[in-house]
Amino acid sequence: MRYAELRRHTDNEGDRLTPQGAADAEMIGRGGLHPPYVAFVSAGAARATQMLEILRHAAGQDDTPITAATGLRSSVENRWRDAARAAGKRADLEDIRAIDPDLVERESWLLGSALRQVVAGLPEGGRALVAGHGPTTEAAVPGLAGLVVPPLGKGKGVLLAEDGGDYQVEPLD
Repeated sequence: MRYAELRRHTDNEGDRLTPQGAADAEMIGRGGLHPPYVAFVSAGAARATQMLEILRHAAGQDDTPITAATGLRSSVENRWRDAARAAGKRADLEDIRAIDPDLVERESWLLGSALRQVVAGLPEGGRALVAGHGPTTEAAVPGLAGLVVPPLGKGKGVLLAEDGGDYQVEPLD
């Protein structure tokens, strides 16, 4: 089996975590991690990488590099924001799909393909910690595994387990 813990970054202002976002990431590091990790993977934004730096330190793995998988970051983030805003507060992926079905269909495929590369690069029994954004983190899961996950709050996540091409997803603590 291979495992990927997918987490949405904590609170941010622009492309940096706020002081509260950094404190929340430290709190996750004190009780919500499942090390050891063979990989720390960022969607590429500074806020996702900053969160991983905090979590990597909390896991005691400062020597493990953080890699960027920029395919986990949408090139049309403003379109996602617009569709999510139009879908309403606490919109899930299906609500966003009702507003912009082409966006969700294409992006889920692209994001899922990038997530597939991350999982495929893990050794048997390996575990990756992946930090990204909402709702694109949620959109990657059905693109890879065909499973829809509920909206992730800041700092929240899911555990994706792969076994011979079959996937299971469960919420993280």
